[in-house]
Amino acid sequence: MAKVKQLTISLENQPGALAQVAQVLADAKVNIVALLGSTSGTQGSAQVVVDNINKARRALKQAGTSYTEGTLEQFELNNKPGALAEVTGKLAKKGINIDSAYATAPKGARKAVLFVSVSQRGA
Repeated sequence: MAKVKQLTISLENQPGALAQVAQVLADAKVNIVALLGSTSGTQGSAQVVVDNINKARRALKQAGTSYTEGTLEQFELNNKPGALAEVTGKLAKKGINIDSAYATAPKGARKAVLFVSVSQRGA
């Protein structure tokens, strides 16, 4: 398990909002490694993991884009049935709660990547 930085970018829930942020990062030569987007009413957010956090911070700041920063746990899993159950079961046994998660496993890939935001629950 490795720790990675995540940026949560505030967006308006309207056409082109995500495209605009993606373009800001692209213009700064920042690659988005993982993305989770969500909306509620007129607001939304994009949670991104990028290949260069410092360049992303600078680009978003220069564009006047509001964001917060957090830390995720990153797991590399075998791309097979039960791999997610195994890692999440281990976290549960340690009293670690998963607050959010997103993953990717391209078709035919041997490995999947899982990103989780966690918190400690109880003892």
